Amino acid sequence: MAETIENQEEQFISEKTEDVTNKKCPNCGATVTFDPATGMMHCDYCGYSCELPKPNDENGICEMDFDAALHKESFNWGEQKKSVQCKQCGAVTIYDALETAAVCPFCGSTSVMPAATGNTIAPGAVCPFAVTKEKAGESFNNWLKKKWFAPRKAKKNAHPDAFNGVYLPYWTYDAQTTSNFSARAGYDRRVRDKNGGTKTETDWRHVSGVYQEFIDDEVVMASKRFEDSGVKDCGPYRLSKLVPYSPQFLAGFVAERYSVGLKEGWGKAQVSINKKLHSHIEEYVKSKWRCDRVSSVRFSTLYSNITYKYVLAPAWISSFQYNGKTYQFAVNGQTGKVGGKAPVSAFRVILAVLLGIGACVGLYYLLK
Repeated sequence: MAETIENQEEQFISEKTEDVTNKKCPNCGATVTFDPATGMMHCDYCGYSCELPKPNDENGICEMDFDAALHKESFNWGEQKKSVQCKQCGAVTIYDALETAAVCPFCGSTSVMPAATGNTIAPGAVCPFAVTKEKAGESFNNWLKKKWFAPRKAKKNAHPDAFNGVYLPYWTYDAQTTSNFSARAGYDRRVRDKNGGTKTETDWRHVSGVYQEFIDDEVVMASKRFEDSGVKDCGPYRLSKLVPYSPQFLAGFVAERYSVGLKEGWGKAQVSINKKLHSHIEEYVKSKWRCDRVSSVRFSTLYSNITYKYVLAPAWISSFQYNGKTYQFAVNGQTGKVGGKAPVSAFRVILAVLLGIGACVGLYYLLK
């Protein structure tokens, strides 16, 4: 298994990525990029298009053994920078060291650098962009129009055409769980109270047992830079649409390498898995002991057969300034769902409260 991971990393580090993502149009010589609208490689200058090669069965998406992973550490953003020189026009651009693909801002050439180094894990799957930049802008505009409390000035400062396409890193984890649990099963009964009415009393019974569940694709965002942004709000992604990683999908987009390591990501996954298990154990107790309610659930879980996937998922990212504060937004590049928080106008909130009070007063006098 270790050799498999090493071979995967070596293949990803090779010049194949840069060669593929910076391919030239055979008609006009411009850079060919991935087109979300058609799912094909496309030249914006002359209209040339070509299909992506079909992945071989042997290169399909596979789950990787967590224990056999060679590199589980996290990486910090902002500590290192790298210079990327465009081979087409010669311009030099500075990027964060963890950005793994880039488009030259001067001539539009895709200057995609090798995305992994000797101490990182290579992606095994990708959710290709299915939403175009134009559609992302439309979705954002429609979303912003519904934010009644957003200031008019803020809406003017938001430019939906300023979205940048980014492939964001995610971990997905599979695991078999075995949980020893104890809980209280409650059985309701109706009794008469001292006033002649009825009330509900619960008889409690201590129960315990073993609960097993297979966890499939527990998703963890692997970017610290976007973990508090609107990116989380624009999820989830449809992992059933994953395809094996191919460098063609990155052509024309920025791709971010993970800054939350495999081990740290697994810790985050366990927190969310435990919440699910708590809820599922409650349901299990209700079903098995046919009780009305459950309380005092306690459990400890053994995880086995842990596997993972390193996935790149698409998002359109944009932001704008309002009153000295930056507001970031994201549009899911697969589904078009918008995420983010719009600024709130205090004046509009007060106006809405006053209008509400006025309506209530008017209704009171109308019914009086």
